[in-house]
Amino acid sequence: MKRLLIFIEIILLSAALLIPATAGAQAQINTKKVKISDFTSKTTRVVTTGNPFYDSALKEEISARWRISPFEFCSIEEFEQTKCSEDYYFLLVTKAQFKKESEPGIQFLTLVKGGKEAEKGIDQMLEIVSMPFASADSPSGRELVVLPVFLDIIQNYTLDSMDKDINAYSGLANYTLNLSKSSDFDVVISEDDLSEEVDEEFKQNMVRSGLIFMDEDDVDDMIMELKPGTIASYTVAPANPQNGSVCYKMLFDTVDHTLYYYRKHKIGKKTGTGFLKEDLKRIAGAR
Repeated sequence: MKRLLIFIEIILLSAALLIPATAGAQAQINTKKVKISDFTSKTTRVVTTGNPFYDSALKEEISARWRISPFEFCSIEEFEQTKCSEDYYFLLVTKAQFKKESEPGIQFLTLVKGGKEAEKGIDQMLEIVSMPFASADSPSGRELVVLPVFLDIIQNYTLDSMDKDINAYSGLANYTLNLSKSSDFDVVISEDDLSEEVDEEFKQNMVRSGLIFMDEDDVDDMIMELKPGTIASYTVAPANPQNGSVCYKMLFDTVDHTLYYYRKHKIGKKTGTGFLKEDLKRIAGAR
């Protein structure tokens, strides 16, 4: 799997570190499952960002729902001092730059294992999972609404990766639960999560196929209220997309936070940010 072109820097406000958007699986004597088999017995260090607003939410949600390993909080400086230790795993906010982009466009929530590889750069550390979280330069604030969702997805994915190598190597796109199993749920998509190519006529066709479109605030209320029987949308893209920029699209259960849909596409003249027509057709057809 090809690595993305990246550069690394300490970020004091909206992110902690800069690492690749995806980490490729390398040829290994020990499989990834074996390498992370000690996860539940090791301490996860949650790296604060230096942004009091972000850090307050991160500390609150981690304290409320992190359940799969001992954890503690540390600063960026403490991370730098301990990142080479195999006694720790690290959960941190990162920024990623894709090929052809002149600057990073997306923030990620990333879980990595400490080790001597960190001496060569954060991109060399063993990555467990990395989830697109928010725009790098202009986060909307909606990322804090989905923070509890993402923490649960990260934990579930980690445990399942410890159980089977196929989960550890296949990535989130192949980790999603089949949408055909969601026929009893309402699929609610924020109007702001739609690409500009989705016109009113097409949207009405999708409504007849069972999809529901609502204002972003109403969708966020459902996520925060844990509305049962609901699958909600979330998208992540750069605030100012460039050639080579990427948009991520997700659907998840608002109660147990099961990830049902996870796809990405390159942003271009014909494909803007948000769910494309082909995404909506795929979702409606699967149900």
